[in-house]
Amino acid sequence: MGGAVGRWRRPMGGGGGAVGRLEMAAARGDAEEAAAGGESGPSVPAAPGRAQVFATVVDTFLEKLVAAGSYQRFANCYCCFYKLQPEMTRSIYDQFISQLQTSIKEEIQEVKDEGNLEPLFNSLDKIVEEAKNREEPAWYGWSCGRRSGERVCGGTFLQGRKRPSGIPEEDICSAMVPYLLKHRAYLQKILKEKEEENRKVAESVLAGRDRIAELQQLIQARKHAWQLFSNLPPPSSEGGSPGTAA
Repeated sequence: MGGAVGRWRRPMGGGGGAVGRLEMAAARGDAEEAAAGGESGPSVPAAPGRAQVFATVVDTFLEKLVAAGSYQRFANCYCCFYKLQPEMTRSIYDQFISQLQTSIKEEIQEVKDEGNLEPLFNSLDKIVEEAKNREEPAWYGWSCGRRSGERVCGGTFLQGRKRPSGIPEEDICSAMVPYLLKHRAYLQKILKEKEEENRKVAESVLAGRDRIAELQQLIQARKHAWQLFSNLPPPSSEGGSPGTAA
């Protein structure tokens, strides 16, 4: 959080964010009026970029978080321990606040890295800066303007785009319907693949059940045969035992 962020940081009082935005808007309006009238007044500092504004918001949030969880409230929650060990209570509070701020900053930085927010902020700032001196509408030249319905954008030609109709519902539909249809086709493809996988799994389960039924029948048949063999009478001895007299 550099010095530029510190310059744009607002006080902790209620409505500080709104007041800051109003002051920034007023300063920007004064700068535009001075430029239009040719006045040679003091130079007005440039508005901060979106990355700086985001950093300022994070700093303000942390400040208000620390103010909400003040040491006095912390001590009131643990008043018995505070009365016995005030210095230890203060040390625990400082460590807790420091670790809490560090954890929040790490989480926010991780979100910024995953979302690639820094380049996006810079890109938005660049787009806004380039569009300041532009008088024509943003959609001018897409349908019937330059180069026979083609417009240069980033070194490429984009064709087939229509200028907005002025009806938000129709404009949203024309932009979203192709994407939604493509996404529906993708989901239908995935659904068919899953249905095919489920069909194969069901066939495998049915085949396993049939095999289990066959094994059960085989077990029953062998059990029955063993019972029949066990119920047969023992073979009789015809000549008697070899040690007896005639």
